[in-house]
Amino acid sequence: MTFGNSTTDASPYADEGPYGTPVTHHKKAGLTRRGKVAIAVAGVAIVGSGTIWFQVHSAAVAKDEKEAAALQIQMKKLELEEMRIRNEQVSTDKKAATASAEKMQAAVDKCVKDSSGQIGKGYRSPSRGDVVADCKQQYEATDGSGMEAAGDARDASNAGGDGINSPALLGLVAGGALAIAVFARKGKKADA
Repeated sequence: MTFGNSTTDASPYADEGPYGTPVTHHKKAGLTRRGKVAIAVAGVAIVGSGTIWFQVHSAAVAKDEKEAAALQIQMKKLELEEMRIRNEQVSTDKKAATASAEKMQAAVDKCVKDSSGQIGKGYRSPSRGDVVADCKQQYEATDGSGMEAAGDARDASNAGGDGINSPALLGLVAGGALAIAVFARKGKKADA
């Protein structure tokens, strides 16, 4: 046991050179050159793949938005076409009704003119109002405009939109197909 400033005995197994005890070199803490290169390559790969993924994702989102906008424009075109067809039908119906009314009025006027010789010619002779009413009744029944009026009433009840008509059904089907396509695409992206 040694106390104080005494020197320890040199071990017979100590490796001493001609200049004394060799200095031990401590290794630096950290990575080797190969480890640093590996980390740099991994970082570049992660950043590169993230950038590529973002570009692909952005392109897919932009494509989906364009498809949705194109479908919306197509639906607007269909609505405008439907409105144009309805307006043409209404215009045609009005022209036909006007022509029919003019034809009936001409026939009623001719009937009244032909029957005017009987007006006020004695006891129980018809008055002008009776002759006009009889002529109107006679030509309204043979004209078939009662059927037109029934058809117009049916068209007016359908114009309210109480039932499902083919353009509305087409719109519902197209909207449903669009929603399914968008959700399927998003589901496919989420799975990947």
